[in-house]
Amino acid sequence: MSSSQGRIPPGRFRQLGPINWVVAKLAARQVRAPEMHLFTTLGHRQLLFWTWAIYSGRLMRGRLPTIDSELVILRVGHLRSCEYELQHHRRMARKAGLDTDTQAAIFAWPDDSGKLSPRQRALLAATDEFVKDRTLTDATWRQLADHLDRRQLIEFCLLASQYDGLAATMSALKIPLDNPR
Repeated sequence: MSSSQGRIPPGRFRQLGPINWVVAKLAARQVRAPEMHLFTTLGHRQLLFWTWAIYSGRLMRGRLPTIDSELVILRVGHLRSCEYELQHHRRMARKAGLDTDTQAAIFAWPDDSGKLSPRQRALLAATDEFVKDRTLTDATWRQLADHLDRRQLIEFCLLASQYDGLAATMSALKIPLDNPR
């Protein structure tokens, strides 16, 4: 997704409507970017965008601790080679407590698991399997269930599928990075 032009031109006030336009502007300011391309692209679908943003935000701040959610999102972004997800969530993961070394271990998993806790290893194994196979084996489920309660297990599946689908959407739409290197 290094293309500087997406398949859908960024929406402006007229295409986004006043609420989505303001949300996109505020989000861009928050990440110190001239534009939040994800929002100015998905914002074309005005009400659907708002519904998606609420759902996505709720998953990031749900029953799973933020540090676990960010670990899963980073791993999905890595598996899907989604630099847009990674660019935004590396910073958010650091803020949640995943330092640079831990992030490197997440990306190198399973080859480098020394710095990772048993809970983190269970989340990574489940994320890899969920993204690759679209399900979890009984053994992986049991391993994850040692660390998560029922509501968190449900939320894990929704979070992993949400960010996997988002990575696919960003790839198909060729959404450009907000802060190209």
